[in-house]
Amino acid sequence: MTPVRKWGPGPYSIAVIHGGPGAPGEVAPVAREISSVTGVLEPFQTERTLEGQVQELRLALVEHGRTPVALVGFSWGAFLSWMVASRHPELVKKLILISSPPFEDQYAASITRLRLNRLKSQDKAEAQSLLDQFGNPSSSDKDQMLARLGVLLTHADAFDAVPGEGEGFHCQYDVFRGVWDEANELRRNRILLQMAKSIRCPVVAIHGDWDPHPGDGVNIPLSRELQDFRFVLLEKCGHRPWTERNAAENFFKALVEEI
Repeated sequence: MTPVRKWGPGPYSIAVIHGGPGAPGEVAPVAREISSVTGVLEPFQTERTLEGQVQELRLALVEHGRTPVALVGFSWGAFLSWMVASRHPELVKKLILISSPPFEDQYAASITRLRLNRLKSQDKAEAQSLLDQFGNPSSSDKDQMLARLGVLLTHADAFDAVPGEGEGFHCQYDVFRGVWDEANELRRNRILLQMAKSIRCPVVAIHGDWDPHPGDGVNIPLSRELQDFRFVLLEKCGHRPWTERNAAENFFKALVEEI
């Protein structure tokens, strides 16, 4: 059986998909909140390849969900949900992309620089050092390094987050590197965007105006490629809308309306 946490009583026709890759548990607050409205699946991604994660999520939906389901994918989970909806359209009735990475390479070039420039000088130096160490094959404890980098970048990603929210990261560097490198290549070669041809369900993107992942990198390509697409922009909102003091209420309102 694939690893899945269930929120609320079934049947489970909504699944909330984690970011990362390799950062399980991050969207549990979202699953918990919307479980007051409907039963929610929270699948965990453990596979170390892109194909492995696609098949792992497919099995989770088939084994535990009432298909077709609404897939709510956050960050990396938005990409993973997109791929599953393209490969297995019969399993997905709606696709909700929260804080998705950009779908075209041109929009991705400035993300890391923007995040670093938002940090205080000491944190910026530490984050840059961690990024440099990832490129060193002899560096050890990369799980711990990735977790620390995640904490630092959370500060850069937030507009005005509630203190203590989004601070916990249990990270798996090998999962992150193995899966993200494959996905990045699909984006670079425009294969990721071409998957739109196989998407059969409505698609909604919910994005913060302070998210360093540019909303235009989601809105412009998907508006061009999809017939049934809507883009919802949240004001005063960073990468994790449910943690934002000014945007969390509007985020959950928009999300519940869509599911």
